[in-house]
Amino acid sequence: MNYTDFLNQKSTSYLQNLSIDLIIIGYQEGILKCLLPQFGNKWLLPGGYIGIEESVDDAVKRILKECVGLEHAHLKFLMVAGSAHRRFRDEFKAFFDQEGLPWKEDYWFNNRFVTLAHYALVNLEETHPKINVLYERFAWFNFDELPEMWMDHRSIALNARKRLKEDIQEEIVVYNLLPAEFTMPELHQLYQSILEKAIDRSRFQKKMLSSGLFERLPLLKKETRGRNPYQYRLKKEKI
Repeated sequence: MNYTDFLNQKSTSYLQNLSIDLIIIGYQEGILKCLLPQFGNKWLLPGGYIGIEESVDDAVKRILKECVGLEHAHLKFLMVAGSAHRRFRDEFKAFFDQEGLPWKEDYWFNNRFVTLAHYALVNLEETHPKINVLYERFAWFNFDELPEMWMDHRSIALNARKRLKEDIQEEIVVYNLLPAEFTMPELHQLYQSILEKAIDRSRFQKKMLSSGLFERLPLLKKETRGRNPYQYRLKKEKI
């Protein structure tokens, strides 16, 4: 889609005043990260709009695929963000002025938008961010080092970080952040990174194995001297 196509889209193509924002969460070298595109001189959460004949769930999946090329990820509803003054007219105008594009106050995307924020847990190595008419480039950011972002997007991203910390204490979903095959020490480190605290390794491993979700593989991971931890994967019927 080019600028002209974007400008010529009609608000009647989408549910009015409603959008989707995604917090795409990945994990690399012991650090939990958030994928952000740049638009103008700021960063924002990737997102889009809901087609008039499209369900919210289908819109979320479509936007994720359009953004990073993934069809399968752990997606979860996070929150509704809808302050009375939630609109991005000033940001859009600054960008259009910068690019020398025609500007109209009545462009459909200048209206106030309530957003349905969802977070996605992804394998960072399998994501392929796609540049488009609005997104100039993408980068992964440590949640503790988020850049200057559009309006409430930083707050939404941090809310996702907090929610994930709560969610993993109720359900085991973080295998999406690791490769298909991983060791218990790797899973243990991931949990510590998410919870931001030390976890007893022995008790953690017993809890994970007793869940019945993981299948131990026959091959050993040869990385260090001495004992090498077994690799595991999620049981196929649990995927």
